[in-house]
Amino acid sequence: MTKEAKPLVLLMGPPNVGKSVLFNNFTGMSVSCANYPGTTVEYAFGKADIEGTEITLIDVPGTYTLDAENEAEKIAVEMLSGNYEKISASSCHQPKGQFAGLEATSQKPTAVLCVLDASNLGSSLYLLLQVMEFGLPVVAALNRTDLIQERGKMIDTALLSEQLGIPVIATVAVKNQGLEELTHTLAKALNRQPGKHPVTEPDDSKRWLQAEELACATTREEPACEKSQRSYSARKKWGLLLVKPWPGIPLAILILSFLFLFVIGVGMGLRQFLLLPLFRELIIPQIVIFIQALVPPGVVQNIIIGEYGFLVKGLEWPFTLVLPYVISFYTALTILEDSGYMSRLGALLDGLLNRVGLHGSSVIPLLLGYGCAVPAILSTRALNSRKERLTVSTMICLAIPCVAQTGAFISLLAERSILLVLLLFALSFMMLAGAGLVLDRLVKGSQLQTVMELPALLAPRGDVLAKKLWVRLKNFVTDGALPMVGAVGVAALLYETGIMEALGIRLRFLVTGWLGLPQEATVPLILGVLRRELTVLPLLEMELTMLQLFVGASVALFYVPCIAIIGTLIKEFSIYFSLGMLLLTSSLAFLAGGIILRIGQMVLALVT
Repeated sequence: MTKEAKPLVLLMGPPNVGKSVLFNNFTGMSVSCANYPGTTVEYAFGKADIEGTEITLIDVPGTYTLDAENEAEKIAVEMLSGNYEKISASSCHQPKGQFAGLEATSQKPTAVLCVLDASNLGSSLYLLLQVMEFGLPVVAALNRTDLIQERGKMIDTALLSEQLGIPVIATVAVKNQGLEELTHTLAKALNRQPGKHPVTEPDDSKRWLQAEELACATTREEPACEKSQRSYSARKKWGLLLVKPWPGIPLAILILSFLFLFVIGVGMGLRQFLLLPLFRELIIPQIVIFIQALVPPGVVQNIIIGEYGFLVKGLEWPFTLVLPYVISFYTALTILEDSGYMSRLGALLDGLLNRVGLHGSSVIPLLLGYGCAVPAILSTRALNSRKERLTVSTMICLAIPCVAQTGAFISLLAERSILLVLLLFALSFMMLAGAGLVLDRLVKGSQLQTVMELPALLAPRGDVLAKKLWVRLKNFVTDGALPMVGAVGVAALLYETGIMEALGIRLRFLVTGWLGLPQEATVPLILGVLRRELTVLPLLEMELTMLQLFVGASVALFYVPCIAIIGTLIKEFSIYFSLGMLLLTSSLAFLAGGIILRIGQMVLALVT
């Protein structure tokens, strides 16, 4: 290690063990942490001060083993080996202004901070034993010790430390318990050599046996208070019920229906009573007055505040039509994550997903797709086979609307008829099921078995919910709203220069003839390539029938992925796969739109 290079510490552990909470405490960075497997598939790194020593701390993707069977495990192994050049730089999630990059890509890790789950000690120790085989100084943080205490048990950390030959510190990360001692211990580890540790067998079964024996030898029975035992018993009972077909499936339908109504109700309330009045009556009129006083009438003024003015529609569309549903959706998603229900939903749907060649763990990227397709596609790295990754990524691109699209759909359809919203999502689910069945037969590859670990069922913490919601809203503004303003600016330029009209004439046969939409509907088809939700939002300004609204929404649902998704597909798979996805989605969008129009016309003819 050179004089200039900072000590490099890897933060490792299974998914859903509190690594991201510890990372945030050490670095002060806003990093999302969720109560389900697969959260940290992208790795994050930042600066941390450990008792006066500035270190580089890397939050390694959560993994149960180092067997290198999926992308997350491969990244973890390469990091332990110091082979950073083998890891794509684009895999790194790095908040702006925090850290420009690793200073020495060939630098070996100085130490490893391995986070253990006290409530699942055996499986955590298996990973720890694998980590220790790399011969690096290791400090173990035994996290979530409060959960095992509720069961009337305790872990003898002194004995565990003695058996392993490394420091073991008990912590409860979400309550900041044990972090001071952990920091002090980590500071010592930066300047010491690896200690003695048990000689482990290369045979997996023997290593598992060794981990289980260590867990049993260091776990003690301890009287727990009656209140804690009742709380644990109730959580355990409900945790088991939620993964059984009865009453798990009816409860899942009830929970998801409630969350769907919550997203629509809260979103519509925020839009109508807060954001629309704020922008339409206060912010936008002041902008218009200012621009009119500063810029003379003409093309430039129209681009700024005209029909597609980027300081009018560019603010109104993302912040009054989309943002309210972003807030309500991410609130609902965060509750699913932090309560531990997300992984239980995956376990419940495992049998159903098996029918299309997927496992229950696939439900995580699929649900994340309703937030944003980019992190959803990246999260497929945690899946066990390339076949499963290709299948899930295709399903996300084909028929899962992102949260911005969902907000646009609700704004477009819900005020006319909530039934149209339900029909659109039913169409989405039908396409997902059909795509899964077809892809299971077309995509070659083996279907590996997978094991899902169910986290404790917990009441979400209000402070964690608020922090995660705030981080996601900031990401929406920087990664969604601001690019949308730019895309609307492009639309304004095309509209005011006559290019949009010329394109509309050339596409008239498709838009008006096949889809039955007005010629100006060409605008959203062009903008949708830049931002998916812009395939929907311009339709709000048009006088459309309910059938035309549904046709336009259906086309938007299946339409081409936006530029960011195409870039992600190229990076994760290949340029040929992304081009194929463009062709597939655009063809499907126009085909489905025309068919839906004609079915709708036949139905209307029968009922009138």
